[in-house]
Amino acid sequence: MVKTGFIILIVAYCAYSFFVYSYSSKVSDLPSTNVLNGFSTWQSKNCQACHQLYGLGGYMGPDLTNIISDSNKGPAYTSVLIQNGTAKMPKFNFSAAEINDLVLFLTWVDKSGKSIVPSEKVTLLGNYKLDN
Repeated sequence: MVKTGFIILIVAYCAYSFFVYSYSSKVSDLPSTNVLNGFSTWQSKNCQACHQLYGLGGYMGPDLTNIISDSNKGPAYTSVLIQNGTAKMPKFNFSAAEINDLVLFLTWVDKSGKSIVPSEKVTLLGNYKLDN
C-alpha cells in the first residue's frame, strides 16, 4: 500500500514537472539582451536606491513600474528624464545605447505587472497600511 502510494506520488511529480517546464514560460516572455543590459545599468547605477519597482526600493524618486504605460509620460518622456536628470536626480551622462536599454528594461517591467500599492498607503517609514 505504501509502495503504491509512493509510486503514484513520483509519477504525479514527474508529470507536473514535465507540464511546468514544457508549457509555463514562452521564449517571447524572456528579456532580450537590451533589456538585460538595461537591468545591468539599473543595478550598476544603483537606481533602486531612489526609485521603486513594484513599490520596492528607495523613496526619493517615483515608482517606475508603470512609467512607460502612463498616459502622461511614456517612453519619450522617460528617455528625456534619464538623459537630463531633474532637480533631485543627477545627470548620469548615459550613452544613447544605455538610455535605450534602460527604457527597454522599464518597458519590460511595465508589461510584467502593476505597482498596486497606492501612494496614500505608504507610511513615512516605507511600510504599507494593509486593509484587513
